Amino acid sequence: MAKMFGKKAGTEELETFYPIKPDCVADVPKTRFKPRAGKTLSGRRWHAAFSEEGRLDMAKVLRRIQRGLQPTQIIKEWEFKLTTLRLFPNPIHVIMPLHSDFEVVNQLYNHNNTDISLCLFTVGIHPSIKGLVWEFLLGCYDPNSTFDDRNELRQQRRERYGIWKTECQNMVSVIGTGDFITTPIITDDGQPIEVEGCRVTSAVSDKKVAQWMLSLHQIGLDVVRTDRTLVFYEDKANQAKLWDVLAIYSWLDDDIGMNDICSPMIILLENDADAFWCFERAMRRLRENFRCNTTSIGVQSQLCTLSQVIRTVDPQLHKHLEDLDGGEYLFAFRMLMVLFRREFSFIDALYLWEVMWAMEYNPNIFWSYEQTDEDQDSNSERLDQKMLKQYGKFQRRNMEKGHGDKNNALAVFLVAGVLENKNKQILKEAKGLDDVVSILGDVTGHLDAKKACKDALKLQDKYLKKQTKRP
Repeated sequence: MAKMFGKKAGTEELETFYPIKPDCVADVPKTRFKPRAGKTLSGRRWHAAFSEEGRLDMAKVLRRIQRGLQPTQIIKEWEFKLTTLRLFPNPIHVIMPLHSDFEVVNQLYNHNNTDISLCLFTVGIHPSIKGLVWEFLLGCYDPNSTFDDRNELRQQRRERYGIWKTECQNMVSVIGTGDFITTPIITDDGQPIEVEGCRVTSAVSDKKVAQWMLSLHQIGLDVVRTDRTLVFYEDKANQAKLWDVLAIYSWLDDDIGMNDICSPMIILLENDADAFWCFERAMRRLRENFRCNTTSIGVQSQLCTLSQVIRTVDPQLHKHLEDLDGGEYLFAFRMLMVLFRREFSFIDALYLWEVMWAMEYNPNIFWSYEQTDEDQDSNSERLDQKMLKQYGKFQRRNMEKGHGDKNNALAVFLVAGVLENKNKQILKEAKGLDDVVSILGDVTGHLDAKKACKDALKLQDKYLKKQTKRP
């Protein structure tokens, strides 16, 4: 994947990295993200962000992913902005940093009919380095580590994965063979079922082993349905690689695991151990979304936050949803569960994810995963301005306002933004929850990821301001 985008790069060129099967083109959501030559985080800029020893300037990478390069005419200080604006004819569109309070400036210049627009630079990552960048965004590696540090850690992790893979293969022989199963291999009481290519030699009495084995064929059925429009998964070996990672992960954590989240890692990272660890880090962020029991669903905490956000920024819409018995916001379950994978094309979903992860980036993420709870308690974080600059923009706002709760995730504000954009239609047409579900279902394939991020940030700003004003 060494090729780069040309000056006229567009969706067609981008889709060559993730080709769709010809007979499926008409059935997939349209890709709206268009790479911009010179704006997207390229391989050259990525490698230039490392020091000679291999330490990564993460702040520089985040700036590139979140908003790319500023135009030649950079307006840095408010005083200079206000002076400069008077020199231009109306209307004028000024590109500002995301933290700028552009609404204030609009109010100042309304008497001149000056139209000031916020342009959100969210330019994404070039496909040739996407997997490598994701490993840092998700906390697989510490940006302050050296090349040698990471090579050593990568090798240790590959060895650990190999041990787990061998352990699983000793129980279910098909693992690691390039094949996978879609039918049960044991009965509910643990008796072996003869399946071609898969050998279970004796009855299974251990409850954990039996539960895991009973789940393997369902994982296989999920794999068959995963991103089946992509040419990549026409190769059964690639499906088997996805199944292996999910099967091994489910052995280690029998509560959770999601094929829609894992699939991009399999596509982006050639080594299955590296893909496993990237997936494992992603699931650490999402694991509570997948834990369900008879009394609650995994995403309930985020749904509660979503309810609070809408109640704060749009009381009328919240009341209407409550009147429809939708105050628990269960209709937003799928969007939060799999991070909008079903609402966007494959390419747009990847773009959305990496922008989200960059916006939510916490410089302590690597060590928070590597340390024990006691270590984290003894190394509580000091939030000074230097430290805050290392956070992603969204998380920085939360930390500054004292809203560091993981349930205040960008995904919650993305859903809130979708609801706000459908506000009038929901208020006018929704007579029941089925109507709400139908209205939200219509957004599939019609959402613009860049606009969705922009709307989410504006809502976060509005929400935090209203929260601050509360007594």
